[in-house]
Amino acid sequence: MRLLSPYLLFCSGLFLLTACAPTSRQAKPITESESAISQLRVMSYNIRHANPPSKKGVIELETIAEVIRKEAVDLVALQEVDVHIARSGNVDQAEALAQLLGMHYYFAKAIDFGGGEYGVAILSRYPLTDTRKVTLPEEAEPEAEDRVLALATVQLPGGQRVRFGSTHLDVLSGANRLQQVQTINAIAAAEKLPFILAGDLNDHPDSPAMAALDQAFQRSCVSGCEPTFPQDKPDRIIDYIVFSRASNLKVLSHNVVPESYASDHRPVVAVFELSANPGSPNR
Repeated sequence: MRLLSPYLLFCSGLFLLTACAPTSRQAKPITESESAISQLRVMSYNIRHANPPSKKGVIELETIAEVIRKEAVDLVALQEVDVHIARSGNVDQAEALAQLLGMHYYFAKAIDFGGGEYGVAILSRYPLTDTRKVTLPEEAEPEAEDRVLALATVQLPGGQRVRFGSTHLDVLSGANRLQQVQTINAIAAAEKLPFILAGDLNDHPDSPAMAALDQAFQRSCVSGCEPTFPQDKPDRIIDYIVFSRASNLKVLSHNVVPESYASDHRPVVAVFELSANPGSPNR
């Protein structure tokens, strides 16, 4: 809260005079007359409500923002996001990060927690439309923590569009994860736009849930992939970026950011090559 207060108070004080809009050019509305982009940089990041593992009870949202800023990404799938929760200063972390980075955002609540809401979010350099939350199933272990998928259509320059999702699958039940993946696969099967999904999937690359996900999606990394968790000495892969097999995207690069302070997960970044006009209105 200490890091955010000056910025948020500044915005509040000016609200009656002028909108405290993001200063970054990326957050301004775009038009179809703008030139289409050829690449899209995507990040998945479990931010642990901006609490560095080495500092119990300390919230450093600006540190999370700086990690994202340094990677110059276009889209970010966030997990473990607090909204108006006492432990993190009663801040809407999705909104605050969007303001700090000059990005658009969408938050999807998974559970009520600590007097506020806890869930996943999307940050985008470009405008978002058709935002919605999908509640994921947990019939195998009904007592498990509720999980959701946040979805949005990203309006890219030149009339391009892609569908983007952020999720955080069940941590304890492999059967629940499999059901959740099957639900996501069904959504992908009905999707007409190129579909990129990113998140903390809480499963190893050779698991039944990941094998099921491979039926509808391609991974941004398929061999020699770096581990993502825990942040100090990572020894497992549980954070992924994938894209629908029906899309016309091409992976140009994939890397795990060597960030070992801000969260207990390392961020994952993938760069995609776009076709001349993916997701055009005529597609």
